[in-house]
Amino acid sequence: MSQPSSTTVSTPISNPVGLRGIEFTEFSGPSLPALEELFWAFGFSKLRRHASKDISYFRQNDIHFLLNGERDGHSAQFARKHGPSISAMGWRVENAEAALKAAVARGAVEVPAAMKDHAYPAVWGIGESIIYFIDAVQAGLPSIYERDFIALEQPRIQADKGFLVVDHLTNNVLPGEQDKWAAFYKGIFGFTEVRYFDIQGVKTGLTSFALRSPDGSFCIPINQPKDDKDQIAEYLREYKGPGVQHLAFLTEDILASLDQLEGSGIETLEIDADYYREVFERVPGVREDHGRIQKHQVLVDGDEQGYLLQIFTKNIIGPIFVEIIQRANNLGFGEGNFGALFRSLEKDQERRGVI
Repeated sequence: MSQPSSTTVSTPISNPVGLRGIEFTEFSGPSLPALEELFWAFGFSKLRRHASKDISYFRQNDIHFLLNGERDGHSAQFARKHGPSISAMGWRVENAEAALKAAVARGAVEVPAAMKDHAYPAVWGIGESIIYFIDAVQAGLPSIYERDFIALEQPRIQADKGFLVVDHLTNNVLPGEQDKWAAFYKGIFGFTEVRYFDIQGVKTGLTSFALRSPDGSFCIPINQPKDDKDQIAEYLREYKGPGVQHLAFLTEDILASLDQLEGSGIETLEIDADYYREVFERVPGVREDHGRIQKHQVLVDGDEQGYLLQIFTKNIIGPIFVEIIQRANNLGFGEGNFGALFRSLEKDQERRGVI
């Protein structure tokens, strides 16, 4: 495993659409009960249903999920093509109509009303997914969940498992399209490139841009495959096109969150035992219990300013997986873990006969 080549880029920040974070992530697929049970296993509560459509609302702190079961419309068509998938996102903005006008003026394509499952202003995103613009809640006014959804008579409510916000979501794109999609996020929405990675594993590799939203609330890394057998190429084949590869949930106590996931059936990638022989020397100052970190097979990375702890599930929504991350004054993506992560991914691919 060669060390990943990484470049840090800094550019002036503008916020042309008034972006203020991720409002919701919308899922669709052929097996809604399985997705609902997955959300429950992660600690989400099912609280509301759409007033007129088969769309359910789940929440954990400031992570909002919509599960779309409509048989017609955009989400249904998306699910027929991609299987279990993320068909749309809602982005929180200062003014939704103004955001739409600004985005279209900068090159985005508006989604016609007849092709949307929601009435919010929207533009086309990666792989014909939809990006909705959602007005940030004003004091004294209802949120979209209170306005457009109805409280369930029998909600499924549980204590959360410590997941706070979506820290980042990663896009996988077709060969040759990385620059195109980086320009899409940068030119239309004001994202800035904060990292570039050229990663080579034992048998596979990828290149990746990491982009940060202009308000600093979340990141979008963009991965491109190096050959037809790596993890990104496998995703593109199974997903039948580009899209969201994984979501990362931010937690303040990853070990407590993982304790609560035990027995849930959610499986994480296996890490070589020898990884822990040197990691705490490479990343000194980790305050969490080292034995519990190894027990849960959590990855550790950091620099002189701070560190992060992260772990990755196996594929759980088609080819989509979830990352869980805890940050201690560190805004990286676990660059020092890419070697161990790629070894784990390649072993999983070998077990499944992909490589």
